[in-house]
Amino acid sequence: MREQSKLYLVPTPVGNLEDMTSRAIRILKEAGVILAEDTRTTGFLLKHFDIKNKMFSHHKFNEHQTVEGIVSRIKTGENVALVSDAGTPGISDPGFLLVRECVGQGVEVECLPGATAFVPALVDSGLPTDRFVFEGFLPQKKGRQTRLKELAGETRTMIFYESPFRLVKTLTQLAEHLGTDRKASVSREISKLHEQTVRGTLNELVSYFTQNEPRGEFVIVVAGK
Repeated sequence: MREQSKLYLVPTPVGNLEDMTSRAIRILKEAGVILAEDTRTTGFLLKHFDIKNKMFSHHKFNEHQTVEGIVSRIKTGENVALVSDAGTPGISDPGFLLVRECVGQGVEVECLPGATAFVPALVDSGLPTDRFVFEGFLPQKKGRQTRLKELAGETRTMIFYESPFRLVKTLTQLAEHLGTDRKASVSREISKLHEQTVRGTLNELVSYFTQNEPRGEFVIVVAGK
């Protein structure tokens, strides 16, 4: 009996190509089509691992239009693999809409275990790991202050993603709402050559990154109340 076709969510390295699993490489080689957030970024990855499968764009600007067609392809017997630029699809990256549609239509979904930035940052932080909440990116404008006020009472360890351009602003606002002496850590460039984790109070981290220009992609981990 022929195996049912499915949607595979395939994590890709957040920085170090050695973090790509042999299973992930096999799934991408066997997939009928690979959906990529940015085909240029994924193109480098596929070339490195000698994967020659056809690739289509699937990103936050077109995913509402493309989910129906993708689900139809899987239903006709084609295995589809979804990747994001880095890490696990669906975690602060496109993927949720497609997974929801597949689940709703009875199409099988399988997410491979693999790279994601927030787990190493959390473990590296030295803050409690038994209970935590992943917040991803804070709202840039609407709802930002409301969210920060809500988080002031959060007792679990909190995890945020942030860009280098907004890092100091976000740390400053966290200090204002959660307290300047709240313990936190900031990790950048996880698994890359210039990986770094800086720990201290929110006030100390604001001071450090005001003096040292933020570069790379950041994960902020903040102690709960």
